[in-house]
Amino acid sequence: MTSTSADVSTDPAVEVRTSAWWLHPLAALVLLALAVRLPLAFWPNVDHPDEIFQYLEPAWRMLGHDGIVTWEWREGIRSSFLPSLFAGPVALGDWLAPGGSGAFIVPRLVVALASLSIVVSAWFFGARVSRMHAIMAALAAGIWFELVYFAPHTLSEPLATALIVPAALLLTGAPSQHRLLVGGGLLALAFVWRFQYAPAMAVFVLGACWGQWRKALPLAAGGLAVLLVAAMVDAAQGVVPFQWLILNIKHNLLYDRAAEFGVATTIAYLHLLWIIWSGAAMLLLLALSRGWRHAPLLIVAAIVNLAFHSVITHKEYRFIFLSVTLLIIAAALGSADWAQMMREKAAWRRWALPVVAGSWVLVSAGLAEATSPMRDNWMRGIGPAGLAAELRTDREFCGLALYVTDFQYLPGRERLAGTSPLYVLHPKDPLTKGRLPALAQKHGPAFNRIIAPPDSASDLPANFSRRSCASMGDKGVACLFARSGPRDAAAAGPFAINEVLVRLNY
Repeated sequence: MTSTSADVSTDPAVEVRTSAWWLHPLAALVLLALAVRLPLAFWPNVDHPDEIFQYLEPAWRMLGHDGIVTWEWREGIRSSFLPSLFAGPVALGDWLAPGGSGAFIVPRLVVALASLSIVVSAWFFGARVSRMHAIMAALAAGIWFELVYFAPHTLSEPLATALIVPAALLLTGAPSQHRLLVGGGLLALAFVWRFQYAPAMAVFVLGACWGQWRKALPLAAGGLAVLLVAAMVDAAQGVVPFQWLILNIKHNLLYDRAAEFGVATTIAYLHLLWIIWSGAAMLLLLALSRGWRHAPLLIVAAIVNLAFHSVITHKEYRFIFLSVTLLIIAAALGSADWAQMMREKAAWRRWALPVVAGSWVLVSAGLAEATSPMRDNWMRGIGPAGLAAELRTDREFCGLALYVTDFQYLPGRERLAGTSPLYVLHPKDPLTKGRLPALAQKHGPAFNRIIAPPDSASDLPANFSRRSCASMGDKGVACLFARSGPRDAAAAGPFAINEVLVRLNY
């Protein structure tokens, strides 16, 4: 299983034909990709609670602050590698813009910049064929709506993909020992960040070593060096190296703990892709049939990753982000064949590139808003972020309670409550035992702000009045209730958020 493409270094298509780097098509496409990604780092939508509570909140705690501790961290099933890397951007962001927003935005800017590795790698995949293929692949990777949407989100899937795609580039096309060494290191780091992508990564490893098993030595050396660093990071955090991996497999793959958060059928991903890609699905399939000639391993790895995640009962669209990325790059390579065929006809020679490239832009822009899943994605978390922003500017705010409101759908402790105490009164908490209204009355003096559903207003103390409300997506509406005056810490009781999460096993 090897690629038949020529090595990048021998392809004249990658030569810079201008003295000014910013006039080179690759530089222009990278700047275009940057222009559509960076603004989204400031757009406060949250694709999934994990990007806050599994990465940014732990990074915040590493800096010596209080934070929300979820069950994954209590059970030790998460690697501290990514939060350790995020600690620097979180600290920088909090220094630049104290109060929570900077600690949220700067890491997103860093992740968005990291996603540009996909655009650059796509260019060089195409450059193995022609300049046309390079332009089309980099353009699609730069502007395709799903790649743009996930680019600023602090999740393991887009970050691991930003490593796997350049690793795939290095491991295909007659790789040298140096490329094998670096490629192995990139794959190992991607494994630490998202080990569920291992089957897809194995495709590129087998492709590089098939029939030439000596190539496995530099590849393994690069991987082992990175794994050693990861083990040192674990040890520095006071945990057994890679214990998190064993515990993660135990809880999620053996005990299927993730199924508690929802299950779906085996074909759910195919169904979702059909909905999101809509009328463009057939065009993409036709383009992939052409792209197979240029990058078969990309398509094989995408299918392997899709198949592996399809047999796992708990499904989220972000899990197959690697598959989407690889398929889009391969489809773009196939569409470049169409552009070349159009150029062979005199009437279309000047219009071939603009027509095919423009089609990618128009289809991507249309699909970004055409389907209900994507429309919902763009707005997910916007309402809770608005409530958090209101609290950050509230000078009288000194304590917050979440009443019948799940913490997962809020922006995180530091963005929500800052240094103020955060309490939870939840109906599933064994200590409430159906006494939520009475407990709200009893412990009300411990906080002066409450976030609760609007129909819970009668449960709250009479001195709390409603201020503003926001959509929580499929979780309904939440409102901010406030009273004047200070808080009485002695009235808090055992309802601090981390105490409640332990009882709820969240």
